[in-house]
Amino acid sequence: MPLSIRWRYKLDRWRGQLAGMFRSDPKQMRPQLCPACGTLVGATATKCHQCGASMRFSFAAASKSLGRWMPQTSPVTYAVLTICCVMFGLSMVITARTHGLASPSGGPLGMLTNLGGIAPDVNGRLGASLRWGGYVDQPGDFAQPWRLITAIFLHGSILHIVFNMWVLMDIGPMVEELYGSARYLFLYVASGAAGYLLSSAVGNLSVGASGSLLGLVGVLLAATTGRKSLAAQSLRSALIRWLVYIAVLGLIMRSTDNFAHLGGLASGYLLGRVMPDRQPADMVERKRANLLGWVAGAAVFVSFGLMVLNYLQTAPNSSLQGPAAYGLQFVTQFGSILFHFLVVR
Repeated sequence: MPLSIRWRYKLDRWRGQLAGMFRSDPKQMRPQLCPACGTLVGATATKCHQCGASMRFSFAAASKSLGRWMPQTSPVTYAVLTICCVMFGLSMVITARTHGLASPSGGPLGMLTNLGGIAPDVNGRLGASLRWGGYVDQPGDFAQPWRLITAIFLHGSILHIVFNMWVLMDIGPMVEELYGSARYLFLYVASGAAGYLLSSAVGNLSVGASGSLLGLVGVLLAATTGRKSLAAQSLRSALIRWLVYIAVLGLIMRSTDNFAHLGGLASGYLLGRVMPDRQPADMVERKRANLLGWVAGAAVFVSFGLMVLNYLQTAPNSSLQGPAAYGLQFVTQFGSILFHFLVVR
């Protein structure tokens, strides 16, 4: 008895599925898009015929691959927010384990500002900015330049990090959309490091993202200088009011590092005057922007690596002696040299 058409169709489909389990079809070769300029190139091409970018490895290709794991809008801003929150949580746990949870003292303002305070020696081991010449038996920022970057991601209390992260989420996405994520990362790290460079030179010990945030304010001030549009003038007026409020708070609150603010603001304004206030317009600008972003990212990565080594080396009752101690010393010195090569040069 012949099978019906329906059953013959089902049998053919099951036969095809069963055969597909035991054989592999050759992978279909499809054209690919250049990560730098977006031009459609051949499936086997190793270099873009339009812009010459490598299809196997380039800063643009690496940035595109990394972007798949990050938010689509303001990825660097959210990455900075995450790092700051994680580092603050870590510093709170270390403070609680080594010093206990102390209740805030003083008047209402003092209790508010000291709520969730981090012990100074904990922030010091985690990468706080130090005096230029060092103090007691500890090296200064000149001997450990990575502290100029790690201090950007550390905070001293709950009020400190809440206020800074609020400002970051208010200004950061605006600057990142204007300049692009790669150049935004460079502006954030460079202005923050410049702020702590000035702060350390005058003898301050400090932490916080406020130097970088004032750098972003300086960048926006530079971008709105000379603009006659109503939106630009309104933004500039709002930024100037912010600066006045921050200056008044800096005079009232003794713990404010005004030199870090000043250094970040001045460096951000200078960078904003040099850098075009728009997304990269052509391949040359795009390559330059990607290079700046990767240099800043490498500096952050190296700085946090040296911070971890320094934390392990300065841990109480540390068992790192002999070859291990010499190995850590070598890695620390090598990282400092690499930091100078990537950033200071």
